Amino acid sequence: MRTRVGIVGAGPAGLVLSHLLAERGIDSVVVETRSREAIERTIRAGVLEQGTVELLTAMGVGARAVAEGARHEGIELRFGGRGHRIDFTGLTGRAVWLYPQHEVLKDLIAARLASGADLRFGATDVELRGITSDEPVLSFTDADGTPVHLRCDVIAGCDGSSGISRRAIPDAVRTDYFRAYPFGWFGILAEAPPSAKELVYAHSERGFALISTRTPQVQRMYFQCDPHERAEDWSDDRIWAELNARVAGDGFSLAEGRIFDRGVIPMRSYVCEPMRHGRLFLAGDAAHVVPPTGAKGLNLAVADVVVLARALEEHFATGATEPLDAYGPTASRRVWRAQHFSWWMTSMLHTDPAGTPFDLKRQLGELELVTSGTAAATHLAEAYTGWPLG
Repeated sequence: MRTRVGIVGAGPAGLVLSHLLAERGIDSVVVETRSREAIERTIRAGVLEQGTVELLTAMGVGARAVAEGARHEGIELRFGGRGHRIDFTGLTGRAVWLYPQHEVLKDLIAARLASGADLRFGATDVELRGITSDEPVLSFTDADGTPVHLRCDVIAGCDGSSGISRRAIPDAVRTDYFRAYPFGWFGILAEAPPSAKELVYAHSERGFALISTRTPQVQRMYFQCDPHERAEDWSDDRIWAELNARVAGDGFSLAEGRIFDRGVIPMRSYVCEPMRHGRLFLAGDAAHVVPPTGAKGLNLAVADVVVLARALEEHFATGATEPLDAYGPTASRRVWRAQHFSWWMTSMLHTDPAGTPFDLKRQLGELELVTSGTAAATHLAEAYTGWPLG
């Protein structure tokens, strides 16, 4: 088999790239180790930047996100027992949508299959060969057991942080920038009505908490914890008591209900450089991971492939190599801006287990700065709602 672009991974980066390439008349094959059912049943939260929603809509796959997602025009920062609203729309004219990532993937998969795209779910023995040659090969065993050797012009590694693409770049060439945070997020899904109209980011001496929503009947909430915490050791009563203690003040309390899902996720930052090696191009979590505080993960993956699709279009149309050479440096500029924003939100709102009273007072001073003046609030609003794509 032969295709112009072999895409490893059917996550947000791989599926959006496949769609953007098809719009430009560039054929591709998407190879994914998971089944379609496994992808669509893996529940993940999602905050979509305005640019991401506009792109999905322009692609013809944004209707459900707009109709069923919740449009949020701001967030609340809670500290010192009081809430302070950051007005995104008033400050920037922009907003975000709460729409789960797995629902985005359902929309993308359905659209790609309806258009006749070549998506190979349930692949095994996936290998990348000859990525520094003019015709790299993406080898795999198809779901029906057939060995496939897919010759490509380029390969896009969109297979996430634990995939094979990143590891295909030799250690001598690759630089890994990594930071592990000394805390994790204890996340729950609960059957309850919303506790607030918009997301609540809470700072307290006990640690951070995030009050989010999934649907009018199901709520998603998190609180800062030890990364080695065992979720099964926490009863519902203990979880609600901890969450309420972190958001308490000015009469605010949480609407409680049955908790039907709980788990602990680590907090880390990672960037791989370069994002290109030979004919292999990394995008999404294969190239970078951000802590969830800044809500940048899916949006950053989309931003990567917007740049990559434009570079590939120009390359295939003219034969020029400069657009491909520019992909990594261009995408990295946004990656590092997003890393800074995610780190900033994380460090401003989370309690450092090794912190001192000075650190706590510094955080409160920073929160006062953000919530009492226009300049700092505008910076937060611009970064949270997303910089222009491309």
